[in-house]
Amino acid sequence: MTMKDVIDVMALQNNRRERRLPDYRSAAGHSLATNFIFECGIKLGLQPATVATAAIFYHKFFKEADKNDYDCYVICTACLCAAGKSRDEPVRLRDAVNVAHNSINRGAGPLELGEEYWSWRGAVAQAELLVLRLLGFNLDAPSPHRYLLHYLRSLQEWFPPNQWRAAPVARAAMAFLQDFHHSPSILDYRAPHIAVASLTLALHVLGVSVPLAATLDDDAAWYSVFTKDLQKEKNWEIMEKIMQVYSREPEPI
Repeated sequence: MTMKDVIDVMALQNNRRERRLPDYRSAAGHSLATNFIFECGIKLGLQPATVATAAIFYHKFFKEADKNDYDCYVICTACLCAAGKSRDEPVRLRDAVNVAHNSINRGAGPLELGEEYWSWRGAVAQAELLVLRLLGFNLDAPSPHRYLLHYLRSLQEWFPPNQWRAAPVARAAMAFLQDFHHSPSILDYRAPHIAVASLTLALHVLGVSVPLAATLDDDAAWYSVFTKDLQKEKNWEIMEKIMQVYSREPEPI
């Protein structure tokens, strides 16, 4: 997939999201599980890093567990609750249950305090305990968001102000980073490397060159000030993995 393909697919996916939300009830297996996490996270008002952490927990859980053994949407909801604890952004269980139920059942109101509500609540509470056990009760998930914010602040100082304002580098890099959380491949790389790859991809897609980088012996050397152990080949590998996210089957419309 070329850089132009990435831009075209991103635009198509944005148009699809604006036109219609996915129907989770008709989705096959876990095909829309991370979409569900992102939608519910937004409805719950969670920060992007918290939503991304929930996706990380989901990928870690099903790296060990059989997807056929669990309701993916219950696990997704549980991961959002666990991520809220990890990022010090608590999620009320009742809110999580109602948002999850409403996302699956479009147009439905909040659940009454009856059998269906208590069944959902119990399932999510038990699933959260299961997720925590499988994670070894280790909720420490290094966030690439923190690294990317630091790198963006530093890189901005390298550019003339007008040039930096003219290109939405920060927005594009954050979009690539957030979307990469749809892929379980994100577990294979270190947070600083993911942040650099997201930033590099944004620069390439936007056609923006880092000032004076062309004068260096290696044009990849500009990001060595951020992380010294990222080789050029590894950076391209991560960028390719990010681009593969956009070759997924499109959401139903």
